[in-house]
Amino acid sequence: MYKQQLCLALNDQFGIPAEEQIGLFKRTGFDGFAIDISDRSKNAPELAAIGKKENMIISSLHAPFNRSAEMWHGGENGDEAAAELIECIELCARLEIPITVAHTFIGFGCKKSPTDAGIERYGRAARRAGELGVKLALENTEGEEYLAALMTALKSEKSVGFCWDTGHELCYNRGKDLAALYGERMIVTHLNDNLGVKDFAGEITYIDDLHLLPFDGIGDWNGIARRLAECRFGGPLTFELNTKSKPGRHENDCYGAMPVELYLAEAFKRACRVAALFIRAREEL
Repeated sequence: MYKQQLCLALNDQFGIPAEEQIGLFKRTGFDGFAIDISDRSKNAPELAAIGKKENMIISSLHAPFNRSAEMWHGGENGDEAAAELIECIELCARLEIPITVAHTFIGFGCKKSPTDAGIERYGRAARRAGELGVKLALENTEGEEYLAALMTALKSEKSVGFCWDTGHELCYNRGKDLAALYGERMIVTHLNDNLGVKDFAGEITYIDDLHLLPFDGIGDWNGIARRLAECRFGGPLTFELNTKSKPGRHENDCYGAMPVELYLAEAFKRACRVAALFIRAREEL
C-alpha cells in the first residue's frame, strides 16, 4: 500500500498450504508475511526462499510458545525451553529474518511469580540475538507480570523489543494500554480485533482470543492508529488473523465459510483502512 507496507501472518486455518499462501498474499496486495512455527510444522527455510523469490518482506518469525512457562522454572525443562528459543533466533539469523517473536508466559488460573531463573534465560536469548543482529520481540499475552519483569530487567538490551498484539490487549490484558507502557520499544505488530473478556465475572481463558478482522470487534481502531503514530512505529503493519472459531464459539465461522481468496481480499481491505488511519494520525503528529 502507498506509504505503508502491509504483512499478514501465514496460517494453517486459511485452508491452503503455507507455500501457496505467499503468492496469494502477494496477488491480494500484501507486501509481506510472517512465519509462525509455534507447532514446529512449518518448513521455515522453504517459506523464506519463496518469499525472497516473490520479493516479499518477512516481518518476523514466531517461536514456539507452549514451553514459555517452563522458562521460569528451575531445572532441565527450563534450560531446554531456553535452548529452543535460542535455536529460533539462530534460525532467523540464517534466514535473514529480522525479528523473533516470543511469548513470555502461557497459562491461566495460576499465581504469577516471575523468577530470576526466567529473567536469566530470556536474557541469555536476548544476548544471543544481539550477537547475531536479530531482534527479540516480547509479546503481550496472559501473564503480563512476566512481560513487565522482562521489559524492566532487559531494558539495557538493545536487541529486545515489544510485539503489540491488539487483540490480546483487549482480552488477556483487560484493555490496559500496553502501547503506553512499551510503545517506545515496539518493533512488530500483531493487529487483530477481539470482543474482550466474555465471562461476566471476568475470568479469562484462551477462548477469549479470537483474532477477528479489524472493525469486527470492540477495538478502537482510530485509537490504535493514534497510539501507533505516537509510538513512532516505523515498520510494516503485520496482521495476525484466524478464520476458525474457538471451541464453543462461532464468531469466526463466517470467515471460514468464505473462499480463501474472498477472505484475504476482505482482510486486505481492512488492513488498508487501518493503514489509512495510521498514516493520517502520523501526518497529524
